[in-house]
Amino acid sequence: GAHAVQYRSKSADIALKHEQATELLELCRAFDVPLIVNDDVRLAALTDADGVHVGEDDARLIEARINLGPDKIIGVSCYQDLARALQFEAEGADYVAFGSFYPSPTKPEARPCPLSLLIEAKARLRVQVVAIGGITPDNARPLIDAGADAVAVISALFDAPDVALAAGRFAALFKKT
Repeated sequence: GAHAVQYRSKSADIALKHEQATELLELCRAFDVPLIVNDDVRLAALTDADGVHVGEDDARLIEARINLGPDKIIGVSCYQDLARALQFEAEGADYVAFGSFYPSPTKPEARPCPLSLLIEAKARLRVQVVAIGGITPDNARPLIDAGADAVAVISALFDAPDVALAAGRFAALFKKT
């Protein structure tokens, strides 16, 4: 199963976002899985979500930490930029995300991220490193072998004919033998 769930809605109004995030938070708490809100520090605070993920045009990490407090999870999109990841680690990020490692149906315009960046990031960072972008159970292994602590996926789960089976395939990739 999932080790974290991210709520992401770019088009809903605030009332609908609040309703959806609150319902999802209840479900996540029932399974002891943290809920991270994408791009919306205010919504994360209003719903008492477990954290927030900020991207390039979102509130800076320090603002998120001030608004959410010291115990919430804060992640940052770093794209292909290791210097950005090092900066945000120093500012208190709990994890950083790099990508897109493969062509992504969610963000087709995303620039490709080389596997070598993931390897260097794992060597230089102390925080968790997440790989994102076009990841499937069939192409995730090289990312995990390069040091990804987690993979972030959308289409590989929600477009799968059997979501539980797809989630299980991802989980199996992280099991230590």
